[in-house]
Amino acid sequence: MNYSEDPTTIDLYPESAFEEDLTPDVLGDDIQDKCKAIHKACKGWGTDEDALVEALGSTTADERMKIPILFKEMFEGTDLKILMKKECGKGDLGQALQYLALPPVQAECVMIKTACSGVGTNEKLLFSILCGRSNADMELLKKTYYKMYTDDLVSIVSGEVGGILKKVLLGSLQAAEEELDEEFHNEDKAIADAESIFESGQGRFGTDESHLVKTIVMSPPKHLKQVNLQYCDKYGYTLFKAVEKELGGDGEDALLYALGIKLKPFETIANFIKGACAGIGTDELLLTCTLVRYQKHLPNVCATHQKLFDKSIQTRILDECKGDYETLLLAVVNRVSPEE
Repeated sequence: MNYSEDPTTIDLYPESAFEEDLTPDVLGDDIQDKCKAIHKACKGWGTDEDALVEALGSTTADERMKIPILFKEMFEGTDLKILMKKECGKGDLGQALQYLALPPVQAECVMIKTACSGVGTNEKLLFSILCGRSNADMELLKKTYYKMYTDDLVSIVSGEVGGILKKVLLGSLQAAEEELDEEFHNEDKAIADAESIFESGQGRFGTDESHLVKTIVMSPPKHLKQVNLQYCDKYGYTLFKAVEKELGGDGEDALLYALGIKLKPFETIANFIKGACAGIGTDELLLTCTLVRYQKHLPNVCATHQKLFDKSIQTRILDECKGDYETLLLAVVNRVSPEE
């Protein structure tokens, strides 16, 4: 699909994530082989981290839906995530293996829990998970978070952030993106939305960011693309520039991310990966979460990253990481987008 021509909200979860029952007896021999390899790597004295990296790093999201289920069935109820923490610790490698030891939805719930734990909130990780999600993915994420932690995700986020960032995240958590209706989402509607955004921002003293946030969060991407074109035609700059003019701080970053994920997702993710590696020191947590979460879309992201920066994501990993952690991230990327 050409997202620039016909943008649509990207989904992250495999179809199997929405199935009520994944019974171990129908998961396949390849999943069983992975489970055996993981168990063998953890047996006896010491852990064969190379074998773990090979077994879990080369998995897809759909395979990660199945591996923890069958592993528990095969090895006396052993929880794979807990085993990874026990065997590999809490460092970059151990944390990445724990995410890969979980189904994608549960992995994101753990990431959110991490973002909201300790002193201060990891706003960048939080908004990258919550913004720009499909309605189906968001509903499943909220349901799973409650099942895992008996906490309402909306209440958790409300207590962690404030200001414009809170409006963006709570709007995203509603899972209320409108379904595209070309009779309703027509040129007149796009013009009206563009004018309303301007009048609530540049066209008045002080900014009422509510309409800007609502339009970006709730509009289907194809309509939002037309709003952006109408805004640019009428006022001489894009919605991206409007957000930068009107907002600031984490709220601006989150809304720009939501807008980018809807209108140019692969460029937005490529820039986010680059940003995780920018400055003094790499943000390993953000890099790990981004590569694991967006693995499904990495073929397009890798191509875009190469075009934007004349550099592959694999080369960036080699520049920024080391050891088994480097090897693991390379395996995650190469599983779906091997470097030529």
